[in-house]
Amino acid sequence: MVLIVIAVTIIVSNGFISKIGQRERDKAEQWAESVKKKGELVELSNQIFLELKKKEKQKIDLVVNAQQTILAKSDLGQNQDIQFSYSIIESNIDIPVVLIMGNEVSQYRNMDAFFTDGYTQKQKDSICHIKSKEWKENKQSYKIEYYEDLFLDFTFGNSFELIRLQKESIKLIASFNKEISENKGLIPVILWDEKSNKVVASNVSGSESKLIALKNEWKIKNPPIEFDFGSGKKTLYYSENRELTYLQWVPYFQFMVLGLIILLGYFIFSTFRKAEQKRVWAGMAKETAHQLGTPLSSLMGWQSHLEGLKIDPMITGEMKKDLHRLERITDRFSKIGSEAKLNELDIINTIEQNLIYLKARLSKKVEIDFNSIIDSSLPVHHNQSLMDWVIENLCKNAVDAMSGVGKLSIILSQEKQVIHIDITDTGKGIALNNQKAIFDPGYSTKKRGWGLGLALVKRIICEHHKGKVFVLKSKIDSGTTIRISLPVRHS
Repeated sequence: MVLIVIAVTIIVSNGFISKIGQRERDKAEQWAESVKKKGELVELSNQIFLELKKKEKQKIDLVVNAQQTILAKSDLGQNQDIQFSYSIIESNIDIPVVLIMGNEVSQYRNMDAFFTDGYTQKQKDSICHIKSKEWKENKQSYKIEYYEDLFLDFTFGNSFELIRLQKESIKLIASFNKEISENKGLIPVILWDEKSNKVVASNVSGSESKLIALKNEWKIKNPPIEFDFGSGKKTLYYSENRELTYLQWVPYFQFMVLGLIILLGYFIFSTFRKAEQKRVWAGMAKETAHQLGTPLSSLMGWQSHLEGLKIDPMITGEMKKDLHRLERITDRFSKIGSEAKLNELDIINTIEQNLIYLKARLSKKVEIDFNSIIDSSLPVHHNQSLMDWVIENLCKNAVDAMSGVGKLSIILSQEKQVIHIDITDTGKGIALNNQKAIFDPGYSTKKRGWGLGLALVKRIICEHHKGKVFVLKSKIDSGTTIRISLPVRHS
C-alpha cells in the first residue's frame, strides 16, 4: 500500500513538473525570439547609420571634387564648371568642413555648433585646428593640390544628425548587452564576439574557459542567434531556464529521498529484528541452563548415593562422565545467554583437548588430522567453553557430511593480526547458493535437524569473539572447508 501511494505521488508530481517544464521552455523560446527581434532592430538601426555615413562620404567626395575644381588652374571656358562647383559647396549645410593651408585656417564651414557666442576669430581658428587634427586621426581628410607641389588639408567631420544617430545606435547596443547581462531570472546566455573571440556580455559567472565550455555545450542543445552590429558578427548562445534544469532533477531527488527512507526503514526494522533475535537467543539459552540446573543437581546427588552403595564402579564412572558432559552443556548455554568472558589462552591447547574428547565419540572410520603452523606462545583471547562448542559443532557436521567415513583436517594458520582455523572434510560439499544460508537459523539438510548448530557457531564467533566464520571453499562430492578467523589481541 505504501509503495502504491509513493508511486502515485511520484507520477502526479512528475506530471506537474513536466507541465511547468514545458511552460518554462515556452518562455525561454519566447524570450529568445524577442531578443532576436530586438537584435534585428539594433542591427537595422546600425545599418541605417552606416548607410547615412556612406552617403555623407559620397557627399563630401563631391565637395572635395568641387573644391579641387575651384582651386585648379582654369581658363574662362571653365567658368560654368566653377559656378557649378560653388553650388555643390554651398549645398553642404550640415557636414562640418575645415581647410588648412600650411598652418593657417583657410576656410571653414558648418562649424557654428562648436563655437560659443563671443568667441574671437583666433579662438575659432584654434577650435578648427583641434577638430581638423581629430578628423585627420580618424582618416576623415583629403590632400588637395591648389598649386604645383602645394597642398592644403581638407578635413571634415560627421554631420550632427549622423552623430546623434551614432549615439542612439551605441545606446541601443549598450542596452542590448546590458539586458543580456542583467537577465538573471530567465535563462542563462552568452553573447560572443566572433571577431575577437571574447565574451561581450553574459549573465553567467565564471572564468573564460568555463564560459567557452558552456558555449560549446549550448551550441549543440539550442541553435545560436547571430547578429551584426557593424563592428563584427555577434552570436548569442543560450540554455534552458535554470529553474527548469533544477526541476529536471526533482524526480531523481525524490527517488533518492524515498530510497533513503526505505533503506532507513529497513535498517531500523532489521536492527530491531536482530535485537529481538538476540533477546530470544539469550532468553532461551538462560532458560535452558536454568532448567538443566535442577535435574543436574539431583542426578549428581543420586550418582554420589550410588557410589556409596558400592555399585559397579564402571556404572558410576560412566554416569559421572555423562553428568560432567551435561554440566559443560549447561555452562555453555549459560555463557551464550550472557556476555562471555574472553581469556588469554593457548588456542592450540583448547582445540587439541576438544579433539581428544571428540575422537572417543566420533566414528572410528573418520581420520582426524590436526596441524598448527602458528607460534604456540601467541595469545588468542577466547572463551574455552564456547570455543569447544564451536569446534564440536563443526566437526560433527563435517562427520555427518561424510556419512561417518572420510578424513577431517583442522589447520591453524596466521595472517597478519588474524588467526585462521580451517576445518576441512571430504564429504558431499555445499552448493554455491547455499554457502551463506547454512549459518541462518532454521537451515538444515537433515530430516530431523533444527538448523541451530551453525547459527550458534556464527553467534559465538561473530558476536562473542568479534571474528568471522564462513565457507572458504566447497566442491560437490569433494568436500568443504569452513574457516574461522579470530583477531589477535595484544595485551
